Amino acid sequence: MSLLEMLACVAILAILATIATPSLADLVERQRVDVASYALLNNLALARLTAVSRRSTAVLCPSSDGATCTPTTNWSSGWLLFLDGDGNRRPDGPGDIVRADIAPVSRHLRVSSSAGRQQIRYLPDGRSAGSNVTLSICNAEGQLLASVVVNNAGRARTARPGTPTTCPG
Repeated sequence: MSLLEMLACVAILAILATIATPSLADLVERQRVDVASYALLNNLALARLTAVSRRSTAVLCPSSDGATCTPTTNWSSGWLLFLDGDGNRRPDGPGDIVRADIAPVSRHLRVSSSAGRQQIRYLPDGRSAGSNVTLSICNAEGQLLASVVVNNAGRARTARPGTPTTCPG
């Protein structure tokens, strides 16, 4: 193999790598969104199962320390699942905390809930208390990539926008 042939091979590989790089970035972003939405869906299912099996109200809320809820609609730092038997909307002790996920989402994504909904509460019969809530998963540029929607019956589902959409809020 001559030097000229080796340079031609390297040039072809460089061109192919340049073409593949944007596709790879899109794939990585889609995988990050899938991981974030499945993490939310799993925690919502666990919250509903916990409420029904323990016959108590279960609350899923944003948390940055794994012990208390943060009074915000930003869920990017993590979330906390706890039992709320007395209805004060906060964990009364370490025994009430079922699960705490701190920073489960990629730093490249932002997760936020509908305006005014800082917590998702499941009643002992599995229904979600309050109005429907949407958790939006957005990228750093402010583009909506996916949503996790919880209806009043307690069912959670994912949705992806068909066209490029700006992130709500």
